[in-house]
Amino acid sequence: MTTRRELIVRAAALTTAPFISTRVTRALAAASKKKLGFALCGLGGLSTQQIAPALQKTTNCRLAGIITGTPAEAAKWKAQYAIPERGIYNYENMHRMADNPDIDVVYVVTPNALHLEHATAAARAGKHVFCEKPMEVSVERCEQMISVVKAANRRLGVAYRCHYEPHHLECMRIAREKELGALKLIDAYFGYNSPPGVWRLQRALAGGGPLMDVGIYALQATRYLTGEEPTWISATTTQGDPARFAEVEESVIWQARFPSGALAHCGSSYNAGSCGYFRGVAEHGWFSLDPAFNYDGVRGTRSDGKPIDFAPVDQFALEMDDFARCILEDTPSRVAGEEGLRDVRIMMAIYDSARTGKPVTLHA
Repeated sequence: MTTRRELIVRAAALTTAPFISTRVTRALAAASKKKLGFALCGLGGLSTQQIAPALQKTTNCRLAGIITGTPAEAAKWKAQYAIPERGIYNYENMHRMADNPDIDVVYVVTPNALHLEHATAAARAGKHVFCEKPMEVSVERCEQMISVVKAANRRLGVAYRCHYEPHHLECMRIAREKELGALKLIDAYFGYNSPPGVWRLQRALAGGGPLMDVGIYALQATRYLTGEEPTWISATTTQGDPARFAEVEESVIWQARFPSGALAHCGSSYNAGSCGYFRGVAEHGWFSLDPAFNYDGVRGTRSDGKPIDFAPVDQFALEMDDFARCILEDTPSRVAGEEGLRDVRIMMAIYDSARTGKPVTLHA
């Protein structure tokens, strides 16, 4: 007999699709004969240490190209991953990808405020777009990205890796099925001590401070646990050392109210010890992940002692495989551009509340 635990693991592997019909199963079998070529746009630490290695573990994807402004990096990647010369581009000649059928998807991993520019270039070259979060630095720029990718008849996805991690999936199930009663409170936080001089401390590139970086994980947790959108936000930011935080906030906290009556208290900081967790408090108990948002080592606990314990997975491999599957099967993605837009809309409300000192009411 299949246990609930086994079902959760299986759900992660199948990227959370609730049912697999005979038609979809056959389509997947046919599609598995083709791996979609991914080109990484931006070769920073995330691409180097996580995404490129994860591509080697995927079922539906392969590394087919790179886009970088650093010739030395291009040479290094070409040698390491046997990338053909035709798969190497810089930010000025991305339009030439239109002539390269080996590349199907461009994964945008550049600074936040460059996402629209690079997604637009990819889409106009006829490529699907998978974009790191936050999707962009304003609601308007997110809407532009959605429009330009749609106009090109391509797919747009946002890299929300926690949607594929089994501990998170189990917590979603506990909350949504009200296994411990109705969810009442959520406490979520993610922050670290940022070094000085990095692009994330420049407003023009980052769009904001820790909220636009790791705070989005806490925000996402409140949304995927409740399955709802917040209707009310109240927030405060601190600026900290002006020599270090001249352009973005040092820390942010916010409270949110959801239609069901659930309340959330969240925070993020660039000047605190590294940690990330959430706890959901329900009518008859609680559940938590701590650490919650790491690439590995996620640990779960429940008040009733039942396990939240699953084998580690490569979250990047799972999210890329799912996006490729959606393209191959012509099915919707659970992390489409509209999901990224929702987060940015809420983050802008958080900044508005912090700036004015007044709560912000949100409408569906």
